[in-house]
Amino acid sequence: MTPHVHGLPPAEAAVLTRRITLLSTATAAVLIAVKLVAYIMSGSMAVMASLADSGLDLLASLITAYAVRYAAKAPDAGHRFGHGKAEAFASLLQGGLVFSSAALVGREAIDRLLHPYLIRAEAWSMGAMAVSIVLTLGLILAQARVLKATSSVAVSGDRAHYAADLASNAMALIGIALAAIFDEPRVDAAAGLLVTGWLVWGAVGVFRQAADQLMDRELPEEARARIAALVTVDPRLTDVHQLRTRASGPYIHIQLHADMDPDLTLDEAHVAVVEAEKRILAAFPAADIIIHLDPRGRAEPHGGAFAEMGAESLTEEMR
Repeated sequence: MTPHVHGLPPAEAAVLTRRITLLSTATAAVLIAVKLVAYIMSGSMAVMASLADSGLDLLASLITAYAVRYAAKAPDAGHRFGHGKAEAFASLLQGGLVFSSAALVGREAIDRLLHPYLIRAEAWSMGAMAVSIVLTLGLILAQARVLKATSSVAVSGDRAHYAADLASNAMALIGIALAAIFDEPRVDAAAGLLVTGWLVWGAVGVFRQAADQLMDRELPEEARARIAALVTVDPRLTDVHQLRTRASGPYIHIQLHADMDPDLTLDEAHVAVVEAEKRILAAFPAADIIIHLDPRGRAEPHGGAFAEMGAESLTEEMR
């Protein structure tokens, strides 16, 4: 899964992510209250499974709310590249919480399969699941709109959480209904096991997305090609190579080498680089950019530990 690239300035992206994390936290709190009442009234395994998941969702949402605020902080003396990876760490915590929830639900579901428990007040359970589905769907749609405008891996992890919740609530609703219709409580427990499987699948996706940022996965090839094209719009800059990109929360970092006419003055070369940076920033407002110039036809191989990797010419690949 390649990192998403957004086109919003960091300040605007931070406002959107803060708002959606507050909405996520409020939604989790409401769902906990609704499901707790339903579980007390019914004793449903499926409701208990969903309640446990919502409890962990609230904790995960609080972590996410803090992480997106911390990630948006400006670089400081101790973090010259900013604090963006706080979002990826929050996603790892989210994934761990989902796994914990899955373990709890799975254990209880197996116990209920072995020792069936008659469900009481099915209407309360079904009503709670219906309310959960409506609220969760609304939150997911709001998160999807925010993710179209931002690259927040923390919000993406939170959405994966609630997407799993949506499916688990739907499965719980079906399980409760079938248990009531057929008077078989094991159906409710089986629904709890299905929820467990879905939670594990969602957690794996969250871990993968967080790992992409923590392991500095490259931006999509389309984004890399666009960066090279923006640089070489100026005929004084050619042969973009050793392009390295990575995402870090709301920011992206771009490093590249470009060939330039060796007869240009230092002032002229500086102007060309600044203009290239402005073109890139117009397309990628959250970018941190470093452009190294090589004299065309006279450059010697260099680049330190990663000199060979990324030495290919993107300009040649685009032709």
